[in-house]
Amino acid sequence: MPRRRPPEDAHEWVSFEDPEEDRTWLFDVTFLTSRWTCIYGKGCQGVLTAPAPELEQGCCSYGAHFVDAADRRRVERVARTLSPQDWQFHAKGQNGVVKRNRAGGAMTRIVEGACIFLNRPGFPTGPGCALHQVALRRGRNPMELKPDVCWQLPLRREDEVGADGHVTSTVRQWDRRHWGPGGAGFHWWCTESDEAFVGQAPVVEAMKAELIAMVGRKPYELLVAFLAAREQRLSARTPLPHPALRRKRAQRQPAADST
Repeated sequence: MPRRRPPEDAHEWVSFEDPEEDRTWLFDVTFLTSRWTCIYGKGCQGVLTAPAPELEQGCCSYGAHFVDAADRRRVERVARTLSPQDWQFHAKGQNGVVKRNRAGGAMTRIVEGACIFLNRPGFPTGPGCALHQVALRRGRNPMELKPDVCWQLPLRREDEVGADGHVTSTVRQWDRRHWGPGGAGFHWWCTESDEAFVGQAPVVEAMKAELIAMVGRKPYELLVAFLAAREQRLSARTPLPHPALRRKRAQRQPAADST
C-alpha cells in the first residue's frame, strides 16, 4: 500500500486549561514556532488584487476595523496628539478618523486608497503607519497606539462560549478567510508566503508582548513551558514545518528527484 503524505495545510495544536478562568486555550503550535516575520517594505506585496510592493501599503489598504469602543476612542485620542510632521494626512484627519462600514462597524477612514494613518512613499518620515512611527519616536511599544487588529496581525484570537458558559479561546494565524469574502481576492498574503518566514526568532518569542496582551501572562508562560519541553522531546527529530515552507519544498522536489 503506498505511503500517503500528510495534508499540505496540516498544523500542530496544543490545548490546556486556564489556571484561573473557566477557559480552555488552544494554540497553533506550527505558526507560533515558525520564523514568520513582518516584511513590510522588504518584499511585502500588499493585499490588493495584483502585486503592488511599490505602494508600500502592506495590509493597510482597507483601513482597520475597531474591536470595540475603547479601541476606537484610544486611537482617536492618539490622533489628536499627532502633528503634520508626523502624519501625512493630518489636515484630513481633523474631520475625523473613523467611518462606518456597510455593516455598521467602526473602522479607520480611507484616504487616497488606503488607511488615513498610512504615510506614503515620499513623506519625510518615510512610508508606514504614522501611529507606529510616532510610537517608536516616543519610545513606546506601537501596540499602545495602534488599533488592536493592527498590532495583533497576523495573530488572531477567537472565543467560543459553550452552552455551559465554558470558553474555548483559539489563538492562530490570521488567514485570508478571516478577512471575509474579500480575502479571496488578495494577490498575496504573508502567512501563505515562504518569503515572510525569515525571522530571527520564533513568533512566540518575537511577538511576546502581543501574545501576553492577547492571552495574559500566565497562559503565555504555560505555553512557553510546553514549547520548551516539546523542543527537548523533538531534539532528535524534525518538527512539522509551516505549510508555506512545505509548499516551497514540494515545488523543489521534482527537480531533486530527477537528478
